[in-house]
Amino acid sequence: MIPIVAYVAIGLFALSAAAIYFVFVSFAFGAGYEPTYRRAVEAMLRLAEVGPRDTVFDLGAGTGAIVFRAARVYRARAVGIEIEPVRVLWLRLRRAWGPLPDRVEIRWGNFFDVDLGSATVVATFLWGGAMARLRGKLERELRPGSRIVSHVHPIPGWTPVAHDAETDVYLYRWAGADAPVTDRGSGTTARP
Repeated sequence: MIPIVAYVAIGLFALSAAAIYFVFVSFAFGAGYEPTYRRAVEAMLRLAEVGPRDTVFDLGAGTGAIVFRAARVYRARAVGIEIEPVRVLWLRLRRAWGPLPDRVEIRWGNFFDVDLGSATVVATFLWGGAMARLRGKLERELRPGSRIVSHVHPIPGWTPVAHDAETDVYLYRWAGADAPVTDRGSGTTARP
């Protein structure tokens, strides 16, 4: 008979290996993992005024905090894009077993290779370098009126129409290549 200590040791080893994979292996895919806290998720969806007519793209969906909240609470169609395969499996399991699976889509891949043209809201929690690279893609692919919310890192060269200092969430509204718009008379433009 195997002593209980052996089971505990095996369990701790398995949990440690999973944690190491989940947190550190993501660097091999080009992005580290840091969860978006619930207050920040709520601020992102609230600032973007997400509703049932929206399609929310979460770039680097991680464990799905934004995707599943957008679908469940705001009744939006939500598309999570994640490159790391174990997280994609986790997201797909959550989708299959969770409420509203018809409102959630999980895509495995690099969000730089995904067409964002159908998004009305784009949510990000990416590093500064990724935000700089993402700017051109957003400018090329988003439709006028699309909203972009970013946690912690602003989009270089763009002026946010709102910033929640408590959660460090930035809101942008894309006006299109020709006509910058202002947000509710504030005078701030949504594009460079």
